Amino acid sequence: MNETTRPPLLRERFFRRERRSAQAARRFTAEALAGWGLADTARADDVLLCVSELVTNALLHGVPPGRQLRLFLRYDVSALVVEVHDSGGGVPRVVHDGDEGGRGLLLVAALSDKWGVRERELGKAVWCEFAWP
Repeated sequence: MNETTRPPLLRERFFRRERRSAQAARRFTAEALAGWGLADTARADDVLLCVSELVTNALLHGVPPGRQLRLFLRYDVSALVVEVHDSGGGVPRVVHDGDEGGRGLLLVAALSDKWGVRERELGKAVWCEFAWP
């Protein structure tokens, strides 16, 4: 018998350039994980922390005044992908030593299975991926 392929589950939301958006994005992600039956899994906290870091980085460095960021979540049973899109310039980088702050991407690199930055027509998308057992 043929196995039916399930399409990926998608969630997305735009967030304003304001401090409380990081908490709202984390709550949005927690609701998505719960809806997909993933809230009580071993990697749920890692996903939530990475969302917080990516959104905070976008708010601090990537979203120009008057603009928004877009949080995009995709789950296809084998992996969960988090993408944060902003319209700002610059390329995020991992900070290892020296700076007082700026270690968010170091956490993302340590907790996720893959991460990267993709250019967009306007701005960039910073993403991370979690293999799902």
